[in-house]
Amino acid sequence: MSVAKTIAEQMEHASWIRRMFEIGARLKQQRGEENVFDFTLGNPDGEPPEKVISVLRRVVDQNRPRSHAYMPNAGFTAVREVIARQLSEQTGLAYTADHILMSVGAAGAINVVLKSLLDPGDEVIILVPFFPEYQFYIENHAGRMVLVDTDDTFQPNLGRIAAAITPRTKAIILNSPNNPTGAVYSTEFLLDLEALVSGLDHPVTVIADEPYKSLIFDGLTLPVIPSLIRRTVLAYSWSKALAIPGERIGYLALSPCLPELEALRDACTFANRILGFINAPAIWQWVMAEVSDLQVDPRPYQEKRDLLWEGLTRIGYEVTKPQGTFYMFPKAPIADDLAFVRGLMDEGILAVPGSGFGRAGYFRLSLTIPRRTIERALPGFERALHKI
Repeated sequence: MSVAKTIAEQMEHASWIRRMFEIGARLKQQRGEENVFDFTLGNPDGEPPEKVISVLRRVVDQNRPRSHAYMPNAGFTAVREVIARQLSEQTGLAYTADHILMSVGAAGAINVVLKSLLDPGDEVIILVPFFPEYQFYIENHAGRMVLVDTDDTFQPNLGRIAAAITPRTKAIILNSPNNPTGAVYSTEFLLDLEALVSGLDHPVTVIADEPYKSLIFDGLTLPVIPSLIRRTVLAYSWSKALAIPGERIGYLALSPCLPELEALRDACTFANRILGFINAPAIWQWVMAEVSDLQVDPRPYQEKRDLLWEGLTRIGYEVTKPQGTFYMFPKAPIADDLAFVRGLMDEGILAVPGSGFGRAGYFRLSLTIPRRTIERALPGFERALHKI
């Protein structure tokens, strides 16, 4: 066989999110799009803010000299200075352009830092439920994923994390607000994690994956991880905040508090090149220099969260109310989440089984759909529950 065994095996366990999306496309052809309620893919609802599009037009029309040429591997210095100033204001830390690396989305940023940190066999701790692509990102760089379960409300347990740390542990990935649960990790937990990590006899880096940090509900204040944990690198993408997931623009920010900052910065800059990313898209870097502090309004997502949460709990589902993101992670009424998701499909409802996120017995729903779709789907959720 010409395909690598590793890739063949990974394809067998590939993301349930995409698999259900493809099943949904076939179902829509069979039943008609209006009769299928697709809660699978987290594709931001609505279009980018008008200012983003107007700045994009102006940047393209301006066609500044060398705007399409090679640049420093970390990205345009002027753009990184803008991001550094914003992070300094948010965190109280002295970020400069040298702490920022413009990346091909948060996925690119995470791959760059993992490539820079991991030797073959090194371990990365992931909190369950988790974004399924983490497994592949870690295996890309010959690392090993170590899963640590959260509690029934999807909050982390410090004792479980401490028990999972070994001499091979190199990193812990924190995704807060969390995909798929919408959980936000507390300041108390983060301070306890700082005490744990700083007391170890070998360096363990916290990778804060925060593409949903602007989508917070109920007036909640999101804890600022780099301000609380000194050994932090931040992976960010504007995909969700500005509804531009197809543009693949983000950054990696290395905390000024990192003891080995210069060595890690040089390694990440080198990794960005040899992984084939080379640079983040040039045009979008210049756009972000002007609109990076814009955010979408989270209230429409909060309103749809409330509509779906109230509807499902009234019907009889057990659902932890999301604190952010545009996802919900209800408990399936039976242990076999795959069987229940198939039952939802009989009602024209497409959901992603929790097994795909490492937590069987649950299923994920995306809120990136019209309110009317949620309203029309609720009777189907009720029928599926009663059949079980």
